[in-house]
Amino acid sequence: MILRPATLEDVPGLARLGSESFCATFAHLYSPEDLAAFLEEVYSENSVAEEVAGDECIHRLAEADGELIGYCKMRVPSWYLEHSDARNPIALGQLYTAPERTGQGIGAALMDWAIAYAHDAGHDAIQLSVYAENHGAQRFYERYGFEKIADITFKVGDHYDPEFLFELRLNRREGQ
Repeated sequence: MILRPATLEDVPGLARLGSESFCATFAHLYSPEDLAAFLEEVYSENSVAEEVAGDECIHRLAEADGELIGYCKMRVPSWYLEHSDARNPIALGQLYTAPERTGQGIGAALMDWAIAYAHDAGHDAIQLSVYAENHGAQRFYERYGFEKIADITFKVGDHYDPEFLFELRLNRREGQ
C-alpha cells in the first residue's frame, strides 16, 4: 500500500469511493431524496474537484496495485472552530476505505499520516465528527486518543443526524 496526494485525475475515483463508502454505512438512515441531495452536494465529481483544486483541503489516497482503496481529507480552517479552545485546529474528514477492504489497516495508515501531517504543519488539534451510533468508528478514534468534546449535528439533505465532535490535542515538543 502506498499513500500519496490526490490530483485532479483522481477525482472520479475519489467521488466513487466516497459515495460507495458513505452509502455502505449510512444509506439506510435516509430517504432516497435526502440521500440523493447529499451525494450530489458532497460526492459529485464537480464537488470533489473543487476541493482537490482548492486551498482548504488536502486529500491523501491509499492505493494498492494501482487501485484506490481508501482516503482521508484534512481541512483548514476546521469546520468546528467554535467548539474548542484550540488555537489552530485542523479537521479530519472522510476517513474512508473501500467497503470490502475494511479491517486491513488502511484506516490506521491514513490516521497515522493525518496525525503526522497535522503535527508537522503546526496544528494543535485534530477535530472530526462521528455519527452518534457509529460505535466502531468511535472506538477507532478513541484508540488514537481522540475525546468527545461536543454534541453536534450533521445534515444529509433535509435530515439532521446526531453526531459527536471528537478532538485530539497534539502535544508539541519544545522548540518545534
